[in-house]
Amino acid sequence: MLFASSQHIRERRACLKVDLVEITMFSTPYLSGFLCAAALLIATAGDAAEIIGGKEVRPHSLPYMALLEKKAPLCGGVLIDLMWVLTAAHCTGIERVLLGVHDRTKTNKDPCQKRKVNGQFPHPCYDKSSRVNDLMLLKLDGAVKPTKAVNVLRLPKSDKDPLAGSSCMVAGWGWTSNIVRKMSNVLMSVNVTVVDRVKCNSSKYYNFNPIITKDMICAGSDGKKEADTCQGDSGGPLVCKGDLVGVTSFGPQKCGQIPGVYSFLSAKQLLWIKDVMKKN
Repeated sequence: MLFASSQHIRERRACLKVDLVEITMFSTPYLSGFLCAAALLIATAGDAAEIIGGKEVRPHSLPYMALLEKKAPLCGGVLIDLMWVLTAAHCTGIERVLLGVHDRTKTNKDPCQKRKVNGQFPHPCYDKSSRVNDLMLLKLDGAVKPTKAVNVLRLPKSDKDPLAGSSCMVAGWGWTSNIVRKMSNVLMSVNVTVVDRVKCNSSKYYNFNPIITKDMICAGSDGKKEADTCQGDSGGPLVCKGDLVGVTSFGPQKCGQIPGVYSFLSAKQLLWIKDVMKKN
């Protein structure tokens, strides 16, 4: 029989305290909606998130983009240090990281760099049912070589919560259609518009199922055309005014119908990331 370590117990206790604070944010009239939603299965949200309504990026113009593989391409990620990639916690079992990729059918050619994963560090408070803290750090088995095609997108110096209505960029190799269910060969991007959290929790969107917390960012269509991430884009970046502010987390079963949700790099998340990198 395995017993939890004292450190793990302390981490889980800390997580419970944080979750309680998050829930109290949605006091009456929101709390009653939460209690009803908590009793339901999360049927409206899909774990991975594709680029809907986007276009192919100029090759190697986003040198921090990482393509993550298990036995096949699974998720996206962001190179935040020469030895570290940030992605989503639900992207489990990643074995290899590919950098400098534009066309994923040509990964055996320059300027692609490949690294094995030497360590996986999911957020200790990640919960797959509520989707909170959907962040993970991957330590590479060797430092990458900075080039024009491979380079770091540094963490922001402070947390910047983008205002509702802000335009931000998302990118990935995920599905580009709900009909043709396969990943894109080339890297795609699209601009999404940030949606107010209260509005995103409304019955029009997620209806508290799950709760969109202050550590999440809701973003999608500007009302004129569909714009969204989709299957295969999870773990990729949400970039606002040049700053990395979030990581693709989840969205509706059919991409583009309602805004997608991104794990926000809040002050506490930035502290956790820096702490993990420092200790490892």
